[in-house]
Amino acid sequence: MRVTRFLQGDRIGYGVVDEDALVELVGDPLATGFDTTGQRLALSDVRLLAPVIPRSKVVAVGRNYAKHAAEMGNDVPTEPLVFLKPNTSVVGPGDAIVLPPESEDVHFEGEVALVIGRVARRLTPENALGAVFGVTVANDVTARDLQRREPQWARAKGFDTFCPLGPAIETEPDWDDLRVITRLDGEVKQDGPSTDWIFDAPTVLSWITASMTLLPGDVVLMGTPDGVGPLRAGQTVEVEIPGIGTLRNPVVAQQAV
Repeated sequence: MRVTRFLQGDRIGYGVVDEDALVELVGDPLATGFDTTGQRLALSDVRLLAPVIPRSKVVAVGRNYAKHAAEMGNDVPTEPLVFLKPNTSVVGPGDAIVLPPESEDVHFEGEVALVIGRVARRLTPENALGAVFGVTVANDVTARDLQRREPQWARAKGFDTFCPLGPAIETEPDWDDLRVITRLDGEVKQDGPSTDWIFDAPTVLSWITASMTLLPGDVVLMGTPDGVGPLRAGQTVEVEIPGIGTLRNPVVAQQAV
């Protein structure tokens, strides 16, 4: 099923997608499960939000597609390259990606995002997928000039609005068929299947949880295919995972305060 988080008027709720409507859930399914209120809401009557706000962190994997590593001038890693993005970087469908004045080269990176469903510590590859609540769509927006200049990636990856998520979490993904397609103003820029991952989801999760605990609602980004490129104010970037949804965000320049 595809789970969403939505805004209706001044209230936030959760629902399961059923054609052009949502079946409203009693509460956050990560906490209360999938009990419903019985109410159906037209998708046209709500605004979809980021389907999850990570409880503590976004953990991301770099260079997890060989062709992307090559286009960045890097060797293929022999073990997962992990970094963090703050949960304050998360925005939802339709929210603007804001280009900060500190960077002159902000790039899109379409990615598969794993949403963690339970406390996870020292997972094994054999049991790791049992800790995953579902999969959603992500854009690991990156200030490429800062990433190249600074040995730590926290600033390059961590600006507000640099982690769009959504529109829905698929709770029963086909792990062999998670294709990331990124379009910039309608032109396809990235198209990469999960079968091209250097490290699959069980390997990544076992690697991460050997050093840090993942909490329910935390998000793990699985890396981006080749084809990354710059964003300019006025453009619209879309990241699609067929069968899960399309994450669409306009790009704007930071306004002076």
